[in-house]
Amino acid sequence: MAEKKKTFEEAMARLDEIVTCLERGDAPLEESLKLFEEGTKLMKQCSALLDRAEQKVQQLTAGADGAPVETPFTEGE
Repeated sequence: MAEKKKTFEEAMARLDEIVTCLERGDAPLEESLKLFEEGTKLMKQCSALLDRAEQKVQQLTAGADGAPVETPFTEGE
């Protein structure tokens, strides 16, 4: 049975756990490889989620003629 996809926040938290574990260097090689593979899959999932979010932002910022209107992002606006 396939594992349920994690939310972006869950995936990032798990990636943080994986990085911490790998940085400690105390996991056996086989476990380290499994963690690396899991981290790679989570990274791809996060990247896809960010791509979709970017597409939604572009749709929301489309001009009156439907063409995207690019405006610089500044935090706090």
